[in-house]
Amino acid sequence: MKRLLLLPLALCCACGPRAVDPKAAGEVITAQSLLEGIKVLSSDAFEGRSPGTEGETKTVAYLTEQFKALGLKPGNPDGTYIQKVPLAGITSKPQVDVTVKGRKLALTNLKDFVAATVRYSPVVDVKDSEIVFVGYGVVAPEYGWDDYKGLDVKGKTILMLVNDPQIPDPADPGKLDDKMFRGNAMTYYGRWTYKYEIAAEKGAAAAVIIHETPTAGYPFEVVSGSWGRENFDIQRPDNNMGRVAVQSWITFDKAAELCKMAGLDLAALKKAALQKNFRPVTLAGAKAQFHLENTLRKTDSQNVIAKLEGSDAGSNGEYIIYTAHWDHLGKDDSLPGDKIFNGAADNASGTAGLLEIAKAYTKLSPAPKRSILFLSVTGEERGLLGAKYYGENPLYPLNKTLADINMDELNTVGKSRDMQIIGLGNSTLDDVTVEVLKSQGRVVTGDTEPQKGFYYRSDHFEFAKQGVPALDPNAGVDIIGKPAGYGQKMKDEFDAQDYHKVSDEVKPFWDLGGAVDDLRVLFEVGYKVSQSTTYPQWKTGTEFKAKRDQMMK
Repeated sequence: MKRLLLLPLALCCACGPRAVDPKAAGEVITAQSLLEGIKVLSSDAFEGRSPGTEGETKTVAYLTEQFKALGLKPGNPDGTYIQKVPLAGITSKPQVDVTVKGRKLALTNLKDFVAATVRYSPVVDVKDSEIVFVGYGVVAPEYGWDDYKGLDVKGKTILMLVNDPQIPDPADPGKLDDKMFRGNAMTYYGRWTYKYEIAAEKGAAAAVIIHETPTAGYPFEVVSGSWGRENFDIQRPDNNMGRVAVQSWITFDKAAELCKMAGLDLAALKKAALQKNFRPVTLAGAKAQFHLENTLRKTDSQNVIAKLEGSDAGSNGEYIIYTAHWDHLGKDDSLPGDKIFNGAADNASGTAGLLEIAKAYTKLSPAPKRSILFLSVTGEERGLLGAKYYGENPLYPLNKTLADINMDELNTVGKSRDMQIIGLGNSTLDDVTVEVLKSQGRVVTGDTEPQKGFYYRSDHFEFAKQGVPALDPNAGVDIIGKPAGYGQKMKDEFDAQDYHKVSDEVKPFWDLGGAVDDLRVLFEVGYKVSQSTTYPQWKTGTEFKAKRDQMMK
């Protein structure tokens, strides 16, 4: 049965004439073959594509077979299509006891809080830990900002707000100050990954983030659905003992109840935390205890990588990478009814799109001057782990890697006049994209939801952190033939109803015409970069520029 699923796309990919013109080559990207790929990857047979499961085995086999059918070379210099990614799987069973002067705060796991660890240890304990509210938990010297003010938080449980400080514009309090933390656009200081990193650096015993849907960008069910199951991290020699022992989230209502028990008003604390002179506030008499019993396993997950050799002997040792994460959340046998998180939009769509772009490249004759890598990574849903591992252990030199072009959740609602670029203005890749879109009679728009920090939430970010210019395209919202606001309405509905839920499946109303247009744009952008006499550059003021400049010396 599985073999029958694989044949139609593979046979389609292998046939047809080769084309010189990239626009003609892009015509082989079709809605029908894209949908076929999405249906395979998001089928129940693939069990939600969680790392370290039978779903991974099937996904990796499928991608490998597709790359072979396209005639692409193994992307790993060792002659395989696989880069092993050593992961540590940890399933935590938490017991949390929070008291204020002997009175206990009622907490229900997964409803009111989640608590997990990345320490590879069968038991993690935090005992009799004082609770301190540290505002947003941010130390940002470039903004003159320090929420800790020298307070020693070693052994303490720190309570912090999600996102970065939402500083009002002094000239217009109805807006955010774009000189502080980029105004409405989230910086890396707002990401949960940063908050746990600074907690570890400060020596905190536990770090608890206060969840709010508008500023987090997703409901608490997304947090509990992701964190309340097996979590993964890269296997490290120290078993991650240098990381904060407990990584936790709590709902805003429960955090407010906790503060009230300590004689404090969370709304007032939140307002105070918007001032540079804010100082940490100890919750008088409040203590936290965490006992995590952990089920442990080590597994080699897999990035899947294929290569199209460049045609120019002088520049085929330089690379453009296309990325899309193949993984999703797997299945949860404790759920009633549907138990499989199929991840059709997130990210069977991007992975199938990667195959479509790879197919288009095989139609070019001659091949592009520079080599093209097609990298489908693991562990994005667990913290960008596959991309992080590649960035730390690149198969090809990063100073010879010109760009990463990422695909995560393609347009499923129809052709659009626009394409969003998350982080618009970061690099000259944006300029190339503008040029290609203009040739299609389309336009680029910036991120319509900058407060959600999407630039830090997908695999391209791990390349950007290493200095590689990275393009993060997103579906447009100006949908042809639909009323104004339709595209954003559909995005909002997906976030509320389907994102990281078992309902993320192929829908009857899907129209992949816009996804095809976008994939053809990304194909042509990569082709132009592959033929250019210059490398893409980070623009002045972008936080990744210094790393790239140092790398290229």
